Amino acid sequence: MPSLHMNAPDGAFAETVIMPGDPLRAKYIAETFLDDAKQVTDVRNMLGFTGSYKGEPLSVMAHGMGTPSALIYCTELVQHYGVKRMLRVGSCGAVHPDVQLRDIIIAQGASTDSAAMKQRLGPFDFAATASYGLLEKAVNSARALGTQHRIGSIFTSDLFYWPEGDIYDRLAKYNILAIEMEAAAVYSVAAEFGVEALAIATVSDHIRTGAALSTEERQTTFDQMIELGLATVSA
Repeated sequence: MPSLHMNAPDGAFAETVIMPGDPLRAKYIAETFLDDAKQVTDVRNMLGFTGSYKGEPLSVMAHGMGTPSALIYCTELVQHYGVKRMLRVGSCGAVHPDVQLRDIIIAQGASTDSAAMKQRLGPFDFAATASYGLLEKAVNSARALGTQHRIGSIFTSDLFYWPEGDIYDRLAKYNILAIEMEAAAVYSVAAEFGVEALAIATVSDHIRTGAALSTEERQTTFDQMIELGLATVSA
C-alpha cells in the first residue's frame, strides 16, 4: 500500500534509486536517461519515476530540500518499498580553497549541524559515511569516464543562509570540501536499515570567492554527474 508521503503502489520502485533534491530534475533524469520511464508518485508534487537503464530496473525519486525532507523520503523508500540502494545526486557550494567549480565530489562522509542527526545515538555523535561498495564503484567509474572529481568529506547543513562567522574557515581547516543539505540524512537512513547509500555533488558555486557556474554550465556539469551516478549503480 502507499506510504504516508508517496502514492506509488507496492513494487513501484526498483531496488536502486537515484535521488536528486528537485522534483523537476527527477523528471529530467527519468525522461533523458531511462528507458520506458513511468511516473509512479506525485504527492505534494514530489515526483518519482521507474524505468530501466541498460536493461536493469532503476528508479528516480526526488527527496526535497534539507535533512527532514530527505529523512522522510529515504525512510519510506526503504521501509515501504524495499529499496536497497540510494544514490543522491545534487549540487554543493565549495568551502575548501583547493576545490574548483565543476568538480564532482564523491562524498565519503558528511559532517552536519543537523539536530535530527543528534537523535541517532543519544549523547554520542553519529558518523555519517557512504557505503564503501558504492564509493569504490563511483571512484572507479569516474576514472574510467575521465570525470573531474574529488573524494572527501562534505558538510550537511540545516542552514542555506549562514549568519556571519568563521564557519567556512573551520570547515576548510578540517578538510571539508563543500556544503550541501541532505547527504548525512541519506547516509543515516542507510545505516539504520542496513542498505547502501552514496552522495555525489557537483560544485556549482564557491562560497568563499563568490564564483558560480552559469545556467548553461550547470546543466552540462550536472549531466556529467548524473552519468557518473548511472555508471556507478550499473557497475
